[in-house]
Amino acid sequence: DMRKVLVTVLLVFTVLSLFSAVRIAVILPMTGGISAFGRMVWEGIQIAHEEKPTVLGEEVELVLLDTRSEKTEAANAAARAIDKEKVLAIIGEVASAHSLAVAPIAEENKVPMVTPASTNPLVTQGRKFVSRVCFIDPFQGSAMAVFAYKNLGAKRVAVFTDVEQDYSVGLSNFFKDKFTELGGQVKSVLFRSGDQDFSAQLSVAMSFNPDAIYITGYYPEIALISRQARQLGFTGYILAGDGADAPELIEIGGEAVEGLLFTTHYHPKAASNPVAKKFVEVYKEKYGKEPAALNALGYDAYMVLLDAIERAGSFDREKIAEEIRKTENFNGASGIINIDKNGDAIKSVVVNVVKNGSVDFEAVINPDDLK
Repeated sequence: DMRKVLVTVLLVFTVLSLFSAVRIAVILPMTGGISAFGRMVWEGIQIAHEEKPTVLGEEVELVLLDTRSEKTEAANAAARAIDKEKVLAIIGEVASAHSLAVAPIAEENKVPMVTPASTNPLVTQGRKFVSRVCFIDPFQGSAMAVFAYKNLGAKRVAVFTDVEQDYSVGLSNFFKDKFTELGGQVKSVLFRSGDQDFSAQLSVAMSFNPDAIYITGYYPEIALISRQARQLGFTGYILAGDGADAPELIEIGGEAVEGLLFTTHYHPKAASNPVAKKFVEVYKEKYGKEPAALNALGYDAYMVLLDAIERAGSFDREKIAEEIRKTENFNGASGIINIDKNGDAIKSVVVNVVKNGSVDFEAVINPDDLK
C-alpha cells in the first residue's frame, strides 16, 4: 500500500532530521525576580540565530530552559539539558550565583558552556569547559572605584551589598579594595534580593555622610534603594554595576534614578566595529528600541560558540571548549572579544548614565587605565 510506504518514508526522514540538528541549551531567568535579564539575552540570541541558523552544515536548534531566577532551578535546567535534551553546548546563565550552579554540571559532563554576562571570577575558575564573553568583576569593581574617586571626586562611599548574590558580594569587595587603596573610605551595608524596605540600611548609610552610594545588586533593588534614598533627602551620587542595566531600572526607579551612573559592557554609541554597528540597526528594526548590554552579550555568546565549533571543525566537545578559549580579535556586538586561557574576556568597561529617562553614554575605562 503506497500510503504506508509514504508514511514510513516520512517517519524515517523525520527521525533523520531530528539527528541532524545541533542542539544548544539556552539557560536563562525567563520568569521571576530578574526576568528582564533573561528576556534581553534571549532577544540577542534570537537575532544571532536568525543571522546564522546553521553550523558545519547542520541546523542549530535552541532549547530554551527557564531558571525562574533561582539557583536550584538553574542546576535542574543544566541537568535536564544534558541528560534529556542531549545538547552539544550551553549558553547561560546571567546571574553569577546561577551560573555557579550550572558550571560544575557542565564541567563534570564535559559540555562547553558560554555565559553571556556572569562576571564573578569563580564562574570559570579551575574549569576547562566554562567560558564567558564578558569582563570579570575585579576589573569592573576597580573601574568604578577609579571613576568615583578621580572623575567624581568621591571620598566617602556607602556600599550596598546583596548577600544572596555571589556577584554582588564579589563586586563590592573588589570596589572596596581599590577605593580604599586610592585613599577613599567605605561603609558597608547589607540587604537581600526581594527586600522592599531599606530604611534601616539607609539610616546607617546616611549617618556615614557619604558622597556616593554604590549598589552592587540587581535592578529591582537598585531602583527601590534609589527611590528611598532620594525620599530621605540623599543628594549625592548613586552608583551601580552592570546589574543595573535593564530598562526596568528606569520603569521602577523613575525620577530617583535620574543621574545614576553604572558600569556595564556596552552602549550603542560606543559600537565601533562593523558587526556592532549592524547589530544596533537590526535590533532597532526588530524591537523598535536601542539595544542594551545584555542584548549584545546574548548575540555574542551565540556567535562566539558557533565560531569555536567551526574552528574545531567537528562536534567534539573538548575541541570546542578549547577553541572558545582561543577566541581572538572577534568582532562582537559588544565590541572586540579576546578570551584568555582562563575563559575570561578581556574588554573595556563602559560607564553609562541615566539621563532624561533613558540611558546615555558617559565614559569608557580600558584595562590599561587601571595600571
